[in-house]
Amino acid sequence: MTELPGGFVAYVANVGVKDTTDDFVVLAADRPVPAAGVFTRSRFAGPSVTMSRAHLADGRARAIVVVSKNANVANGPLGDEHAADVVEAVADRLGCAPSDVLIASTGVIGRPYPIERITAGIERMPADLPDTSIDGAARGMMTTDTVPKIASAAVAGSAATVVGMAKGVGMIEPNMATMIAVLVTDAAVGAAELDDRFRRVVDDTFNCVSIDTDTSTSDTAVVLAGGAAGPVDGDALERALHDVARSLTQQIAADGEGAETLIEVTVVGARDRAQAKRVAKAIVNSPLVKTAVHGADPNWGRVAMAIGKCDGPDDTDIDQDAVVIRFGDREVYPKRVDEAELAELSAYLGGDEVQIGVTLGTGAAACTVWGCDLTAGYIRINADYTT
Repeated sequence: MTELPGGFVAYVANVGVKDTTDDFVVLAADRPVPAAGVFTRSRFAGPSVTMSRAHLADGRARAIVVVSKNANVANGPLGDEHAADVVEAVADRLGCAPSDVLIASTGVIGRPYPIERITAGIERMPADLPDTSIDGAARGMMTTDTVPKIASAAVAGSAATVVGMAKGVGMIEPNMATMIAVLVTDAAVGAAELDDRFRRVVDDTFNCVSIDTDTSTSDTAVVLAGGAAGPVDGDALERALHDVARSLTQQIAADGEGAETLIEVTVVGARDRAQAKRVAKAIVNSPLVKTAVHGADPNWGRVAMAIGKCDGPDDTDIDQDAVVIRFGDREVYPKRVDEAELAELSAYLGGDEVQIGVTLGTGAAACTVWGCDLTAGYIRINADYTT
């Protein structure tokens, strides 16, 4: 069981969104606290995203409510009205202003909330939320996830901790995902500093995960800082936020829809981080690389192909004669591998986690991204998603 930091409580229930599993989560502080968020760039962003953006304008929030299994996207004014109804009902139960409540929603697009069932469920929510652990809330967020995703880290030099939960296994790329992540800490930190540090963390973690190259309408990553543990060193807090976010990112990639293998791609020796990330994403997104990993086929030529297709004006300095490709710690290009080494590499690719390394030879920058293999399971899950 993973305990929430001091000053935070949670509530999870089934309110009849889809089936009999939990589909409604509230995570709340004991008062409005500094908060920050990063959201999808989709032009089809749902009301949960637009409303939460607006409510975070003052850098404070008391609670976030998560509705699972219905995205409430592309429903026009009715969707806006339903999101407001949920937020107002939760705020009424907590005794706070609606503007202090954030909302996230995930699931099928284009279907209105069963709003009467949801609001009736909220009426049953106690004013004093009962849960001091994050475990139930993490399960209540799940859609096609196979496991809840939870991480925690201590803030060095203090009594403060960071605890986080996330959901997301598909429609993931290029900036966050069909992903909801909620991080909470009892560190005391100002809203502006929290926003600045959280954005750096998100760029280096959640924005470096890809399952299927599809950008969600509902991406939401937020952090609330309750302050019960007092002031902390800012850099130590950022490292703890990063540790939690990186763990959640890796858990998302490993639980990609139908996934059997976590793929980690690290590009070093790049001109700048943007180039390193662009090349790494080209590799981890390649269906041919994904299927080679799934089949335990050490076909490094597919990695070379993925690097080579980065042929835009920003990548003309990539020279194949300067590139090095590795599977794990073994170089496969330009050094050639013999038949015995190919058998060993095949065994390596058959493991639960595969690392692909590339040196570009254009500079000194680096970036790591995460993804997963492409399986028949992914096709089956998404072919049957709404039926």
